[in-house]
Amino acid sequence: MSVTIKDIAKYVGVNPSTVSRVMNGTASISEETKKRIYDAMAELDYHPNSFARSLANGSTFTIGLVINAGNKDAFSNAFFIQSVSAIETVAQAKGYSVLITNDLQSENTIIKKFILEKKVDGIILPVQCMDEELVKMLDDNKVPFVVMGEPQKKKSKMCWVDVDNEQGSRQAVEHLIESGYHTPMLWVENKKTIFESKRTKGFSDMCKEKRIDDYKVCTYSQENVRRVLEDIVSGIDKTDCFICANNIVAYNILKEIKNVWIKVPERIGLITFDNYPLAEYLEPPLTVIDIDTYRMGEQAAELLFENMKDKERKTESRLIPTQLIARESTRS
Repeated sequence: MSVTIKDIAKYVGVNPSTVSRVMNGTASISEETKKRIYDAMAELDYHPNSFARSLANGSTFTIGLVINAGNKDAFSNAFFIQSVSAIETVAQAKGYSVLITNDLQSENTIIKKFILEKKVDGIILPVQCMDEELVKMLDDNKVPFVVMGEPQKKKSKMCWVDVDNEQGSRQAVEHLIESGYHTPMLWVENKKTIFESKRTKGFSDMCKEKRIDDYKVCTYSQENVRRVLEDIVSGIDKTDCFICANNIVAYNILKEIKNVWIKVPERIGLITFDNYPLAEYLEPPLTVIDIDTYRMGEQAAELLFENMKDKERKTESRLIPTQLIARESTRS
């Protein structure tokens, strides 16, 4: 026997009308209740009859998710997988399918064809895959879309969701100062990306607020790391803590630190953005700025469905809070 809305409501302990409102996005429901309903739909294998609804109102009950197919690591990236899982969960709860397609490496891509043929009701577009031609096509065909990641260039009536990168850097600096460190250095990979620039701004602003004068921002490379560590060992550089762009940067810096026999966390404190894939398993386990990519995908999907319901396109941005998780790479 197929599962019904009443079965979901009984399982969660809410009224059937609450389940219906979550599916249709017609009322403000708490995030906690939404999550319980989405989880119940997944556990009970609930599948709304999208075909019947499609005949009734002309919708395709399909949304598109564009990915960077040129990135061979896209599907092995845990953050990508978590975001996709969240998007799928929200879409399924509302009776929608998710069409995952590659980015714009040729003139006649599938996603452009589907937009022109009106085979998708909305698009989720990672900021790395933003393309002026695609955005214009979406606008011209009145297809709602949401960007995952803050765009460098923002158009009118554009919706996006991103992590609060400034907040993450501020949390890192505050934790380091509270842990007894005095001279932080931020390691970035590419200062030109907007998320790196936001992290740099949060880092610099917090250092100024804490009246730290001798803070530094350094572009990561093995050569730069070795030079900085040599200066620290010789006493030229007074840096006593690092904030790293990601786990891979942190792992490589930690290796170089151990090569010169500097103790972590006694002499150097170490914090990294992201809690995957290495942070918890290194020696010592790394203090992290955790990024909730599941929630990022969930919010992107929710915002898209809100846009799909509204006749007038709106402009909205949502920042997902970061969380500091203290471990053994900083003083307790």
